Amino acid sequence: MLPYKTLIRMDREAGAALYVQLCNAFIALITKGILEPADMLPSSRVLAGLVGVNRNTVKLAYEELVSQGWAESVERKGIFVNAKLPVPATSALAGARTDEGARGAFEWTNRFRNAMPSKDLQKVGLAIDDGFPDVRLAPIDELMREYRSLSRRYYGKSFLRYGSSAGSERLRVSIAGYLSHTRGVNASPDDVLITKGSQMGIYLAAQLLLGPGDTVAAGMSNYALADETFRHAGADMLRIPVDASGMDIDFLEKCLEKTKIKAVYIIPHHHLPTTVTLSSERRLKLLNLAKIHHFAIIEDDYDFDFHYDNKPYLPLASIDHNQNVIYIGSISKTFAPALRIGFMVGPHEFIKAAASLRELIDRQGDTLMEEAFSVLYDNGEVDRHFRKSLKIYKDRRDMFCEILASDFVNEITFNVPEGGLGIWTVLSPAIDLHKMSVEARKKGLYIDDGDFYKNESFSANALRMGFASLNEQEMRQALQILKSVLSNFS
Repeated sequence: MLPYKTLIRMDREAGAALYVQLCNAFIALITKGILEPADMLPSSRVLAGLVGVNRNTVKLAYEELVSQGWAESVERKGIFVNAKLPVPATSALAGARTDEGARGAFEWTNRFRNAMPSKDLQKVGLAIDDGFPDVRLAPIDELMREYRSLSRRYYGKSFLRYGSSAGSERLRVSIAGYLSHTRGVNASPDDVLITKGSQMGIYLAAQLLLGPGDTVAAGMSNYALADETFRHAGADMLRIPVDASGMDIDFLEKCLEKTKIKAVYIIPHHHLPTTVTLSSERRLKLLNLAKIHHFAIIEDDYDFDFHYDNKPYLPLASIDHNQNVIYIGSISKTFAPALRIGFMVGPHEFIKAAASLRELIDRQGDTLMEEAFSVLYDNGEVDRHFRKSLKIYKDRRDMFCEILASDFVNEITFNVPEGGLGIWTVLSPAIDLHKMSVEARKKGLYIDDGDFYKNESFSANALRMGFASLNEQEMRQALQILKSVLSNFS
């Protein structure tokens, strides 16, 4: 007889009934191959004594095993493991592993072996982040109030059913109106797709535009997750230099003489990571090249709303008369990153196809949340939030830059950004960013190590420092810790 007293442990503090625990324990023994088909199970009296339960508990467990087909009762002989069950694979085979995954279980292709793990900022306290909004300023109470209000209304229940994969119609109307009013982007609500943040928009665009062997042009320094998205689609990357005036469009023009390009990915406002803005002259030239060479422009305008010293340039999408631009933006970046609502605007048939593709990977968004957001757009709450936060973020930018200029003159060089939520800082070559990040965390400050901004063509001893999410006290505390860490490298 098997050592059931050792193999089966009952937990009287668990939520599951004892007979259920006992039944599950036997199923585990069968699936692991410890009990084989046609093996006899101990009598209820014997097993009850071994595992410390009463006989009725054992009988109930056996009845459940029989009803589920794991065991069979043979009159005047006892309970047996079902003889018709297949013999399970040996544990050695099932546990076999290779560099390409668990070959013993199933074969699969791991294209993400070298992927950088995402940063979990929900578990950190004081942080100099990449450049995110202060979630404490967002009108979350107002958003949740509208969410609850809609859910209680009789027509609000309909939003709990399946809806359009393009997103809430009301929010698409609100976004179309907002883009027209603030950015000069004239689009019908039918040409707007609501996404789970700008990253989903980049993915959908890449999947529709690119395939193996296609070429996409992007900045020499660039948003790393966009690069990975294009590579995942099978595309080759063509790197274009980025200077103080944004992407070098003259360089792109020369490349077009010998290379066919399917798409150009560009962040014209506050380029990620270096925060530079594409000049008007280069914008017009890029649009003209797209018209001549028939490539798409993926315009990632993730934080258009934050400009401090002057009015922003109009997006490429607002002056595109040939429908070459796919315009992607984010509501999340202006409210709170985890809310995950963005939008994509483009030619009507392209947006229809993107909505169909979105349906395959994520049937639809949270319609009730999208409807609640549309209320905030329509009642002016979004505009009020932007006006309030813009003033606060400008003050924080100025204070952050003042401290950097006065206290870090030997360690950090930077330009004051005209907009956005982060500052591109270049650190002294003597500073090891990995060691800096580790030492800062020991002192209670999260700060990145700069690897996220590096690629095969770009590797600066630099990183973006976000100022928007820190109030004055937090900012002084964070920079004081950073100063103490950097002093060890001098």
